[in-house]
Amino acid sequence: VQLQASGGGLVQAGDSLRLSCAASGLTFSSYAMGWFRQAPGKEREFVASFSWSGGRTSYADSVKGRFTISRNNAKNTVYLQMNSLKPEDTAVYSCAADLYGNGYSAESLYRYWGQGTEVTVSS
Repeated sequence: VQLQASGGGLVQAGDSLRLSCAASGLTFSSYAMGWFRQAPGKEREFVASFSWSGGRTSYADSVKGRFTISRNNAKNTVYLQMNSLKPEDTAVYSCAADLYGNGYSAESLYRYWGQGTEVTVSS
């Protein structure tokens, strides 16, 4: 199983970025997909998730209204659209997969993890 995140970069506050996570080696449609981030010197935290069925999405309070998670099962890809970026969004963003998951935020539920993509937001 491979999860490959991409789309990070250096942007200014208020800008937008779209992250992508391409999955291979698993039946993508059977997995809830989550995005997590880890800022320098901080613990990894939940950002957003999309359940394997039913279209349920969940967001951390800190990103609600600014970030949108979506998925394309035909392309085995999950996306994170990030708008109105803030310096505190600076982190390494990673995607993760949870078999038949409901999109909960607990890291322990996610079996597969990808290497992250770095997002830096300057003020």
